[in-house]
Amino acid sequence: MAALLSPVAPGRSAGAAPAHSAKGGRLARHWPFLLIVPALLVLLAVFVYPVAQTFLSAFTTPTPGVENFSWFFGSPANVAVLTRTFSAALWSTVICLALAYPYAYLMTVASPRARAALLLIVMLPFWTSLMVRTFAWLVLLQDTGVVNGLLGLIGVGPVGLVRSQTGVLVGMVQILMPFMVLPLYSVMSGIDRRLLVAGESLGARPVVALLRIFVPLSLPGVATGATMVFITSLGFYVTPALLGSPGEALISQFMYTQVNGMLMWGRGGAMAVVLFAATLLLMGLLGLVVRAGRRTRAGTR
Repeated sequence: MAALLSPVAPGRSAGAAPAHSAKGGRLARHWPFLLIVPALLVLLAVFVYPVAQTFLSAFTTPTPGVENFSWFFGSPANVAVLTRTFSAALWSTVICLALAYPYAYLMTVASPRARAALLLIVMLPFWTSLMVRTFAWLVLLQDTGVVNGLLGLIGVGPVGLVRSQTGVLVGMVQILMPFMVLPLYSVMSGIDRRLLVAGESLGARPVVALLRIFVPLSLPGVATGATMVFITSLGFYVTPALLGSPGEALISQFMYTQVNGMLMWGRGGAMAVVLFAATLLLMGLLGLVVRAGRRTRAGTR
């Protein structure tokens, strides 16, 4: 009779239930991590391992040491290519920001139907092949293309828009614009516009209120978009190869030549390591500048 009234089943000890409960609790705590294990394994297989192999080849192929880095920094042409790559990335970021900021601001003040149309225009490049877009620009910008034809009607041209840095920037900016517009719009749409009304009620002109209130609040979107555009533009290959000239090649084209054309895996790996280290250094310096600016603004309040 006592066994039937006992809450513990026959044959089990009183401590079995708490142990099972503790095991279930641990499983519940680790369950979110278990869900991302497949994605982590795929990431390790298709990204981390190839990158690690590339970096390792920079120090081991053809012989162990820093011979590949000595070759890279010992050639002024290689340093010039690295400088040109960062210059193109910087110009792409600046142009994208100058074009995307008013566009994203327009999206925040437009009607829902107009906003949907503007968002559709931004998303169209994602639905078109990169090769198709680049060849389209090649047709438009060539010496006998539509753009030079329009310039000829106003007495300008023909202008060399292909096989030049200008054509490369035009193609890169068109491709990278969504990476700037979308972060800007995401941040701008969350800014309370009543703050602008409050600033104007205190005597600020609309332009002053926009510059002193709206623009500082949108800086997180600027930082996110600029970072995405800058880092993405460093690895462009197809657009510079089709719209640029061999004399103004970027580092991705040099990597392809070393690895695929000359089978110099070590040199290609060294160029990848240098590009990666230079990008991290630049992003770190930018982070320090942004942090110092925040401290300065906080100290003046």
